[in-house]
Amino acid sequence: MLMATKLSERLISRIKEDIGSGKYPPGSKIPSEPELMLLYGVGRSSIREAIKALALAGILKVQQGSGTFVMEHTATESIEQRLGRADFDEINAVRTLLEKELVRLAVQNYTPELLLEMERSLENRKIAIQAEDREACANADIDFHMAIAHASGNSVLADLYKSFTLMIRDFFAKREPGGIVNFALSHHLHEQLFLAIKSRKAKAAQQALQEILDNNY
Repeated sequence: MLMATKLSERLISRIKEDIGSGKYPPGSKIPSEPELMLLYGVGRSSIREAIKALALAGILKVQQGSGTFVMEHTATESIEQRLGRADFDEINAVRTLLEKELVRLAVQNYTPELLLEMERSLENRKIAIQAEDREACANADIDFHMAIAHASGNSVLADLYKSFTLMIRDFFAKREPGGIVNFALSHHLHEQLFLAIKSRKAKAAQQALQEILDNNY
């Protein structure tokens, strides 16, 4: 029997583990409520609460009259796998929301060490532009934005943003050969963003970031 304490959370974790292990494969129908009650040693209300939560999370799908099924793409996927199925417009929309919040927090919370990290990444970006090294530009650009993410002081947001860097890096890689020009054209905006963060000028930082995002730099 599961402990009464945090019963629903324990049950949800157990079901997710069984989905992840392949006991209930994507697309398959999970056992009926009475069977689940016996399998997990809990009451009907706990089963229903867990199924409701897993359905809201996009892991299960309840079909009236047919039963409850495991979604083809479940929440047991890594964030990288889920992002791999998204198109760039979706990625960029979430990136925009994340970056705006990260910049807002970075203005308030950056430390001297993280400010130095931003400055170094920005300098590496400039050097890569002068060397016309597009891969180095992409790497330095991502390092700069990751430094901002770390400066936000919110490790959860920073980790989430890190997951987006793979998709952003892929976007840079697929740009046409002239893509180095985009890095050069946007460098002054990145410098403005850095200086605004350094000066703790929230409005100016958001304005510089918006120009970067508007032009997909």
